[in-house]
This record gives sequence, structure tokens and C-alpha cells, in this order.
Amino acid sequence: MPVWIFLVAIALVIAFGVVYYLGLRSRHIHLWLPHYLARRRRLARQDEPNPRHVMFCFVDHYEPLVGQADVEAGLERVRRWSRLYPPIADRHVDADGRHLRHSFFYPEEEYREVLMDELAALCRRGYGEIEIHLHHDNDTEQDFVRRMRDFIAVLADRYGMLPRRGDKPCFAFIHGNWALDNSRKDGRWCGLDNEITLLRDLGCYADFTMPSATSETQARMANEIYYATDDPHRPKSYDTGTPVRRGGSEGGDLLMIAGPLALNWKHRKLGIWPRIEDADVTPTDIPLEERVDLWVKQAIQVEGRPDWLFVKVHTHGAHEVNSEFLFEGGALERLCSYLERRYNDGERYRLHYVTARETYNIIKAAEAGMDGDPGQYRDHELAPPF
Repeated sequence: MPVWIFLVAIALVIAFGVVYYLGLRSRHIHLWLPHYLARRRRLARQDEPNPRHVMFCFVDHYEPLVGQADVEAGLERVRRWSRLYPPIADRHVDADGRHLRHSFFYPEEEYREVLMDELAALCRRGYGEIEIHLHHDNDTEQDFVRRMRDFIAVLADRYGMLPRRGDKPCFAFIHGNWALDNSRKDGRWCGLDNEITLLRDLGCYADFTMPSATSETQARMANEIYYATDDPHRPKSYDTGTPVRRGGSEGGDLLMIAGPLALNWKHRKLGIWPRIEDADVTPTDIPLEERVDLWVKQAIQVEGRPDWLFVKVHTHGAHEVNSEFLFEGGALERLCSYLERRYNDGERYRLHYVTARETYNIIKAAEAGMDGDPGQYRDHELAPPF
């Protein structure tokens, strides 16, 4: 082979590598890829006990006023859930005989009494629990604490929607625009480098924001349940942390409960770049059943409990494009039917439908070294709010 052909071939390989790497960086995959690959190697060496318990938790960035909708439009969005969700949930039960229940993370800035009245009524009928979502920008500590305390009081005292630790209300949290702890480099959509400390002190029992996938806000730790320790003088303190371990103890300021994040090589973009699976339940061109298998395959767990797997998926369910997909499009029915058919055979798998609060309780039970069926630990630390 002539030298010049060899040199051209090398140059082309290098050029392709540079382009490929820049493509990965443009979607911020480089942030979490090292941890993701190292974790896959660890899982490959792990035995798969039978049965494996799958805790399925559906969290919702539930925004009735998204798109600058007025209150009447927002009310119709909530009423749509009140009409269409219960019949589907009633048809689907897990290994414990519990039906599907939703976790509504409601935005503080969208609170309207008539909307919360309707949503709280749905939850009191046994179809879900309400947690806290927040969009904010260039915030101050004083304003953040005031807004959060006021909203916590509304949910806990007026509606009885939050669990309590002693006399203090507790809540799970999802940050709007993924920008938890001021994690965007431009400083937008937050403003608080000590947000994790503030959330802890306000009574947040766990954060459910991750994954944020193609955003720079994505943590370096993917597919992990871990404690983040806040550095109040720098942003994105949740980037790394201490994994929760069986027989361990709390090792930080805030428990981070991440949903599945994976590379899907079967469905590549342009035949080159893998698609990113971030467990966002929205209309896609990838069959939902394939996505479910990929979620479970990530084996999110408490270290030392490979038989208890946690699958936390998310959506923006109030928006019509997603509610139509879930209800009229049949996605929620398909999702639950496949979970029950594939992951509730009683031998290899047992399925448990859980809320965000119940997910936290089962994680804490695993940390405390509890054994047996995880379904019995739904109320291990935090009792139901109503």
C-alpha cells in the first residue's frame, strides 16, 4: 500500500473520531459516559437472584398551565386526568394487589386553588400523591425559602397532601428546567449554589430530578441512588455522591433518586450516534416495550440489594400532546400491560407499583438491611399523608 493512502486513511479515522467525540459532547454524553460504562462492567459480574423485584414509579412534571394556558384550560387538563386515569389504573395491579398510582410533582408557580382542589380530590380517591416542582430563575435565598414554605404549608395544612416527620411536613422535589443547585453554566433557571442545603432544611426527603440527559445539568453519576453533599459555594453539588448501601447510613445532605439513562445502539441517529434513553414517556418512534426492557436492564438498586430494582420514569402529563399519547393513544395501557406480562411472573420478577414516597421508603428499608418482599416497606419511614 502506498504511504500516501495509509496516511489518508489514518487522517480519515482521526477526523471521524474527532467528529464523533464532538457529537457526544454536544449532547453532554461525555459527562456521564465514564460512570455509565464502569457501572455496566460491574453489573456484568453481578449474579441475578430470583425473583427480582421491580419497583415502578411514574413521576410527573405536572404543569396544568404550561404554554401560558389560562385557568379554565388548566382545569380541563386536570379534569381530563380525573376522568381518564382511574379506569386505566383500576385495571392494572401489581404483585401486592395494588393498582397503579401516579406521583404529581406540581409547580409552585402554577398553584391555583381550583386546580389543586381537583387534583387533590383525585389523589384522595387513591390514584396518586402530590409532591413539589419548581421553576425559578435568578432567585435569592430569601425568596426561595419564602415561596417554598408558603407552598409546603398550602399542600400540608390546607390539603393534607404531604407526609410528615414528626410535626414537620416532608416532600419530594423535581427542579424545573433540570437546573438543580444552579447547575447551568450560564446560571439560568436557578441562582442558588446552596439549593441542596435549603431543600434539606425545608424538609425535602429526596430529589427526583435526574436524569436530564442531553443537558449540561446531568449528573456524572448515572443510574445511581446516592447521597449528594452540598458545597454551598459552588453549583451542581449533586454531580457525584455516596451510593446508598445495604446496611449503611445517610452519607450526605440530600438523597438523589435517578431514573434510567442509557445508550440505545439499536436505534441510532443517522446510523452513527446512539439514541439516548432517558425514561421520558412521550411519543417516540421506538416501541414502548423495547424501552421498558432497557429501563429494567439498567438495574438501578441500593448496593447490596441486586434483587430490588427501581424504575423511575417521567413525563409532562398535563400537556395535551402527552396526555393524548398516554390515554387516547393507549400508551399507559400498553406500558402497564407489558410490565405485568414481562415483569410480574412471580418466578423471575415481581412487580410493585409505587409512588415517589413509597420509593423512598423502600430504599431506606434496603439501606437499613430489611429483608423479604419490598412491598411491605411502602410506609417504612414516611406514612401516607392521608
